[in-house]
Amino acid sequence: MREGVRLNRSADAVSRQALIIDCDPGVDDAVALMLAFGSSDLDLLAVTTVGGNAPLKKTTRNALMLRQIAGREDVPVHAGAERPLRRKPAGAGAFHGEEGLGFITPFPTTRLVADGHGVDAILNAVAAREPGTVALAVLGPMTNLALALRREPMLARRLGPVAIMGGARSEGGNITASAEFNVWADPEAADEVMRSGLPVTLFGLDATHQVRATEARIAAVAGLQTPMAETAAAMMRFSQTVEREIVGGDAPPVHDLCPVAWLARPDLFDLAPCRIQIETGSELTRGHTAVEFREGVAGALPHRWATSADADGVFELFTAAVGPGRTI
Repeated sequence: MREGVRLNRSADAVSRQALIIDCDPGVDDAVALMLAFGSSDLDLLAVTTVGGNAPLKKTTRNALMLRQIAGREDVPVHAGAERPLRRKPAGAGAFHGEEGLGFITPFPTTRLVADGHGVDAILNAVAAREPGTVALAVLGPMTNLALALRREPMLARRLGPVAIMGGARSEGGNITASAEFNVWADPEAADEVMRSGLPVTLFGLDATHQVRATEARIAAVAGLQTPMAETAAAMMRFSQTVEREIVGGDAPPVHDLCPVAWLARPDLFDLAPCRIQIETGSELTRGHTAVEFREGVAGALPHRWATSADADGVFELFTAAVGPGRTI
Protein backbone atom coordinates (compact mmCIF):
# COMPACT_ATOMS: atom_id res chain seq x y z
CA MET A 1 0.00 0.00 0.00
CA ARG A 2 1.38 3.37 -0.96
CA GLU A 3 1.19 5.38 2.22
CA GLY A 4 1.73 9.11 2.50
CA VAL A 5 2.01 11.23 5.62
CA ARG A 6 0.44 14.45 6.77
CA LEU A 7 3.22 16.83 5.91
CA ASN A 8 3.16 20.58 6.36
CA ARG A 9 1.05 21.27 3.27
CA SER A 10 -1.99 23.45 2.75
CA ALA A 11 -4.29 24.42 -0.10
CA ASP A 12 -2.05 27.43 -0.54
CA ALA A 13 0.41 26.52 -3.29
CA VAL A 14 3.17 28.53 -1.65
CA SER A 15 3.08 26.43 1.54
CA ARG A 16 6.23 24.33 1.83
CA GLN A 17 7.45 21.68 4.24
CA ALA A 18 9.89 23.21 6.73
CA LEU A 19 12.98 21.00 6.77
CA ILE A 20 16.35 20.51 8.44
CA ILE A 21 18.88 18.24 6.76
CA ASP A 22 21.41 16.45 8.96
CA CYS A 23 24.13 14.99 6.76
CA ASP A 24 27.72 13.88 6.19
CA PRO A 25 28.49 14.86 2.55
CA GLY A 26 29.25 12.35 0.86
CA VAL A 27 28.42 12.09 -2.83
CA ASP A 28 24.82 10.92 -2.38
CA ASP A 29 24.32 13.50 0.38
CA ALA A 30 25.36 16.09 -2.22
CA VAL A 31 22.64 14.96 -4.63
CA ALA A 32 20.04 15.03 -1.84
CA LEU A 33 21.13 18.52 -0.80
CA MET A 34 20.76 19.77 -4.37
CA LEU A 35 17.16 18.51 -4.36
CA ALA A 36 16.47 20.28 -1.07
CA PHE A 37 18.17 23.49 -2.19
CA GLY A 38 16.14 23.61 -5.39
CA SER A 39 12.77 22.12 -4.45
CA SER A 40 9.70 24.33 -4.51
CA ASP A 41 8.05 21.90 -2.05
CA LEU A 42 10.66 22.25 0.71
CA ASP A 43 11.60 25.19 2.93
CA LEU A 44 15.16 24.34 3.97
CA LEU A 45 15.76 25.97 7.36
CA ALA A 46 19.27 24.69 8.05
CA VAL A 47 21.86 22.06 7.26
CA THR A 48 23.65 20.33 10.12
CA THR A 49 26.71 18.16 9.65
CA VAL A 50 28.12 15.08 11.34
CA GLY A 51 31.24 12.97 11.03
CA GLY A 52 30.48 9.89 8.95
CA ASN A 53 31.42 9.41 5.31
CA ALA A 54 34.32 11.76 6.05
CA PRO A 55 35.56 13.55 9.19
CA LEU A 56 33.41 16.44 10.45
CA LYS A 57 35.83 19.09 9.21
CA LYS A 58 35.45 17.78 5.67
CA THR A 59 31.70 17.11 5.77
CA THR A 60 31.10 20.65 7.02
CA ARG A 61 33.37 22.14 4.35
CA ASN A 62 31.59 20.06 1.73
CA ALA A 63 28.19 21.31 2.86
CA LEU A 64 29.43 24.89 2.57
CA MET A 65 30.74 24.21 -0.94
CA LEU A 66 27.48 22.64 -2.05
CA ARG A 67 25.48 25.51 -0.61
CA GLN A 68 27.58 27.98 -2.59
CA ILE A 69 27.23 26.00 -5.82
CA ALA A 70 23.46 26.01 -5.32
CA GLY A 71 23.41 29.75 -4.64
CA ARG A 72 21.63 29.17 -1.32
CA GLU A 73 23.81 31.12 1.10
CA ASP A 74 20.58 32.01 2.91
CA VAL A 75 20.58 28.51 4.44
CA PRO A 76 22.82 28.29 7.54
CA VAL A 77 25.22 25.36 7.90
CA HIS A 78 25.98 24.24 11.47
CA ALA A 79 28.71 21.78 12.41
CA GLY A 80 27.53 18.98 14.69
CA ALA A 81 28.96 15.86 16.29
CA GLU A 82 32.52 14.94 15.41
CA ARG A 83 32.37 11.31 16.50
CA PRO A 84 29.82 8.60 17.39
CA LEU A 85 28.38 8.29 20.88
CA ARG A 86 30.68 5.42 21.88
CA ARG A 87 32.48 4.10 18.81
CA LYS A 88 35.58 5.21 16.99
CA PRO A 89 34.86 7.32 13.89
CA ALA A 90 34.54 5.29 10.70
CA GLY A 91 34.92 6.78 7.25
CA ALA A 92 33.76 5.65 3.82
CA GLY A 93 36.45 7.16 1.62
CA ALA A 94 36.41 4.23 -0.79
CA PHE A 95 32.85 5.15 -1.76
CA HIS A 96 33.07 8.94 -1.59
CA GLY A 97 36.68 9.85 -2.34
CA GLU A 98 39.36 11.16 -0.01
CA GLU A 99 37.65 14.55 0.34
CA GLY A 100 34.11 13.17 0.35
CA LEU A 101 32.86 14.67 -2.90
CA GLY A 102 34.28 12.36 -5.50
CA PHE A 103 36.11 14.12 -8.31
CA ILE A 104 35.42 17.67 -7.03
CA THR A 105 38.46 19.58 -5.76
CA PRO A 106 37.80 21.51 -2.51
CA PHE A 107 37.60 25.28 -2.80
CA PRO A 108 37.24 28.12 -0.28
CA THR A 109 33.71 29.44 0.21
CA THR A 110 32.60 33.03 0.56
CA ARG A 111 30.50 32.30 3.65
CA LEU A 112 31.58 30.27 6.66
CA VAL A 113 29.88 27.87 9.00
CA ALA A 114 27.17 29.40 11.22
CA ASP A 115 27.65 29.92 14.95
CA GLY A 116 26.19 27.29 17.23
CA HIS A 117 26.36 23.50 17.35
CA GLY A 118 24.21 21.44 15.01
CA VAL A 119 22.28 19.99 17.95
CA ASP A 120 21.34 23.50 19.09
CA ALA A 121 20.29 24.39 15.55
CA ILE A 122 17.88 21.45 15.46
CA LEU A 123 16.43 22.21 18.90
CA ASN A 124 16.06 25.93 18.22
CA ALA A 125 14.37 25.46 14.84
CA VAL A 126 11.85 23.02 16.25
CA ALA A 127 11.16 25.18 19.33
CA ALA A 128 10.41 28.19 17.12
CA ARG A 129 7.53 26.47 15.29
CA GLU A 130 4.36 24.56 16.02
CA PRO A 131 4.78 20.89 16.95
CA GLY A 132 4.84 18.55 13.98
CA THR A 133 5.65 21.22 11.41
CA VAL A 134 9.45 20.84 11.13
CA ALA A 135 10.73 17.79 9.30
CA LEU A 136 14.20 16.31 9.72
CA ALA A 137 16.02 14.30 7.07
CA VAL A 138 18.96 12.39 8.52
CA LEU A 139 21.37 11.33 5.77
CA GLY A 140 24.31 10.17 7.92
CA PRO A 141 24.85 8.57 11.34
CA MET A 142 22.10 9.55 13.79
CA THR A 143 24.49 11.05 16.35
CA ASN A 144 23.17 14.63 16.23
CA LEU A 145 19.56 13.50 16.58
CA ALA A 146 20.38 11.21 19.51
CA LEU A 147 22.23 14.05 21.26
CA ALA A 148 19.31 16.40 20.65
CA LEU A 149 16.91 13.86 22.20
CA ARG A 150 19.18 13.50 25.22
CA ARG A 151 19.14 17.27 25.69
CA GLU A 152 15.39 17.62 25.17
CA PRO A 153 13.33 14.40 25.31
CA MET A 154 10.19 16.41 24.42
CA LEU A 155 11.70 16.74 20.95
CA ALA A 156 10.12 13.36 20.24
CA ARG A 157 6.69 15.02 20.49
CA ARG A 158 7.54 18.18 18.57
CA LEU A 159 9.74 17.08 15.68
CA GLY A 160 8.36 15.36 12.66
CA PRO A 161 8.11 13.84 10.24
CA VAL A 162 11.57 12.28 10.53
CA ALA A 163 12.96 10.63 7.39
CA ILE A 164 16.20 8.68 7.83
CA MET A 165 18.45 6.99 5.30
CA GLY A 166 19.63 3.89 7.06
CA GLY A 167 19.24 0.21 7.63
CA ALA A 168 18.95 -2.97 5.63
CA ARG A 169 16.65 -5.97 5.56
CA SER A 170 15.98 -7.98 2.40
CA GLU A 171 18.93 -6.49 0.52
CA GLY A 172 21.50 -7.31 3.19
CA GLY A 173 24.08 -4.82 4.36
CA ASN A 174 26.67 -2.71 2.56
CA ILE A 175 29.27 -2.57 5.35
CA THR A 176 28.73 -6.03 6.86
CA ALA A 177 26.50 -8.93 5.87
CA SER A 178 23.50 -7.36 7.60
CA ALA A 179 24.38 -3.73 8.42
CA GLU A 180 24.10 -0.53 6.40
CA PHE A 181 26.83 2.08 6.94
CA ASN A 182 24.88 4.92 8.62
CA VAL A 183 23.46 2.62 11.31
CA TRP A 184 26.68 0.63 11.66
CA ALA A 185 28.75 3.82 12.14
CA ASP A 186 26.81 4.78 15.30
CA PRO A 187 24.47 1.95 16.31
CA GLU A 188 23.97 3.33 19.82
CA ALA A 189 22.64 6.59 18.38
CA ALA A 190 20.32 4.68 16.05
CA ASP A 191 19.09 2.58 18.97
CA GLU A 192 18.29 5.68 21.03
CA VAL A 193 16.43 7.27 18.13
CA MET A 194 14.33 4.17 17.49
CA ARG A 195 13.43 3.93 21.17
CA SER A 196 12.57 7.64 21.49
CA GLY A 197 8.99 7.66 20.23
CA LEU A 198 9.83 9.81 17.21
CA PRO A 199 7.67 9.27 14.10
CA VAL A 200 10.53 7.71 12.14
CA THR A 201 10.38 6.54 8.55
CA LEU A 202 13.48 4.59 7.58
CA PHE A 203 14.72 4.39 3.99
CA GLY A 204 16.98 1.38 4.03
CA LEU A 205 18.76 -0.41 1.23
CA ASP A 206 15.56 -2.28 0.34
CA ALA A 207 14.20 0.97 -1.12
CA THR A 208 17.34 2.93 -1.96
CA HIS A 209 18.71 0.12 -4.15
CA GLN A 210 15.69 0.74 -6.38
CA VAL A 211 16.70 4.38 -7.03
CA ARG A 212 19.74 4.03 -9.27
CA ALA A 213 21.73 6.46 -11.36
CA THR A 214 21.55 4.76 -14.74
CA GLU A 215 23.59 6.12 -17.63
CA ALA A 216 20.45 7.66 -19.12
CA ARG A 217 19.50 9.38 -15.87
CA ILE A 218 23.01 10.77 -15.33
CA ALA A 219 23.08 12.09 -18.89
CA ALA A 220 19.67 13.72 -18.45
CA VAL A 221 20.79 15.50 -15.30
CA ALA A 222 24.07 16.63 -16.86
CA GLY A 223 22.18 17.91 -19.89
CA LEU A 224 20.33 20.47 -17.77
CA GLN A 225 23.60 22.46 -17.69
CA THR A 226 23.02 24.28 -14.41
CA PRO A 227 25.64 24.36 -11.63
CA MET A 228 23.40 22.25 -9.39
CA ALA A 229 22.70 19.68 -12.09
CA GLU A 230 26.31 19.45 -13.24
CA THR A 231 27.47 18.96 -9.66
CA ALA A 232 24.89 16.23 -9.05
CA ALA A 233 25.85 14.52 -12.30
CA ALA A 234 29.52 14.61 -11.25
CA MET A 235 28.57 12.96 -7.95
CA MET A 236 26.68 10.22 -9.75
CA ARG A 237 29.53 9.71 -12.23
CA PHE A 238 31.91 9.14 -9.33
CA SER A 239 29.48 6.67 -7.77
CA GLN A 240 29.20 4.93 -11.11
CA THR A 241 32.97 4.47 -11.19
CA VAL A 242 32.92 3.06 -7.66
CA GLU A 243 30.02 0.77 -8.52
CA ARG A 244 31.95 -0.66 -11.45
CA GLU A 245 35.21 -1.11 -9.56
CA ILE A 246 33.97 -2.34 -6.19
CA VAL A 247 30.47 -3.74 -6.62
CA GLY A 248 30.58 -4.90 -10.21
CA GLY A 249 27.46 -3.07 -11.38
CA ASP A 250 26.91 -0.06 -13.61
CA ALA A 251 24.10 1.96 -11.98
CA PRO A 252 24.83 3.04 -8.41
CA PRO A 253 22.04 3.63 -5.90
CA VAL A 254 21.53 7.25 -4.82
CA HIS A 255 20.64 6.41 -1.23
CA ASP A 256 20.26 9.82 0.38
CA LEU A 257 18.02 11.18 -2.34
CA CYS A 258 15.19 8.98 -1.07
CA PRO A 259 14.20 10.55 2.27
CA VAL A 260 14.34 14.08 0.84
CA ALA A 261 12.29 13.03 -2.20
CA TRP A 262 9.72 11.44 0.12
CA LEU A 263 9.34 14.64 2.10
CA ALA A 264 8.62 16.49 -1.14
CA ARG A 265 6.50 13.74 -2.74
CA PRO A 266 5.30 11.05 -0.32
CA ASP A 267 3.39 9.28 -3.09
CA LEU A 268 6.66 8.15 -4.70
CA PHE A 269 7.28 5.52 -2.01
CA ASP A 270 5.52 2.54 -0.46
CA LEU A 271 5.80 2.31 3.33
CA ALA A 272 4.93 -0.43 5.80
CA PRO A 273 4.25 0.01 9.54
CA CYS A 274 6.82 -1.84 11.64
CA ARG A 275 8.97 -1.92 14.74
CA ILE A 276 12.71 -1.39 14.19
CA GLN A 277 15.32 -2.49 16.70
CA ILE A 278 19.08 -1.95 16.40
CA GLU A 279 21.78 -4.46 17.36
CA THR A 280 24.47 -2.87 19.54
CA GLY A 281 25.86 -5.78 21.56
CA SER A 282 27.41 -8.01 18.92
CA GLU A 283 30.35 -7.04 16.74
CA LEU A 284 29.32 -9.69 14.22
CA THR A 285 25.90 -8.12 13.70
CA ARG A 286 26.67 -4.56 14.88
CA GLY A 287 24.16 -2.14 13.39
CA HIS A 288 21.76 -4.82 12.17
CA THR A 289 18.24 -3.43 11.76
CA ALA A 290 15.63 -5.91 12.94
CA VAL A 291 12.48 -4.84 11.07
CA GLU A 292 9.34 -6.57 12.36
CA PHE A 293 6.05 -6.09 10.50
CA ARG A 294 3.96 -8.51 12.60
CA GLU A 295 1.97 -6.71 15.26
CA GLY A 296 1.36 -10.00 17.05
CA VAL A 297 5.11 -10.38 17.52
CA ALA A 298 6.23 -6.77 17.96
CA GLY A 299 3.23 -5.26 19.70
CA ALA A 300 2.83 -1.65 18.61
CA LEU A 301 4.32 -0.72 15.23
CA PRO A 302 5.67 2.81 15.80
CA HIS A 303 7.97 3.09 12.78
CA ARG A 304 7.64 2.85 9.01
CA TRP A 305 9.93 1.06 6.58
CA ALA A 306 10.19 2.04 2.92
CA THR A 307 9.58 -1.05 0.81
CA SER A 308 9.57 0.34 -2.73
CA ALA A 309 10.22 3.50 -4.71
CA ASP A 310 9.12 5.02 -8.00
CA ALA A 311 12.63 5.68 -9.32
CA ASP A 312 11.47 7.45 -12.48
CA GLY A 313 9.30 9.73 -10.38
CA VAL A 314 12.19 10.49 -8.01
CA PHE A 315 14.44 11.50 -10.88
CA GLU A 316 11.70 13.57 -12.50
CA LEU A 317 11.30 15.39 -9.19
CA PHE A 318 15.05 15.90 -8.99
CA THR A 319 15.50 17.25 -12.50
CA ALA A 320 12.66 19.73 -11.96
CA ALA A 321 14.41 21.00 -8.81
CA VAL A 322 17.88 21.48 -10.32
CA GLY A 323 17.00 22.47 -13.88
CA PRO A 324 17.10 25.95 -15.43
CA GLY A 325 13.43 26.64 -14.84
CA ARG A 326 13.40 25.90 -11.12
CA THR A 327 11.63 28.29 -8.75
CA ILE A 328 12.09 28.44 -4.99
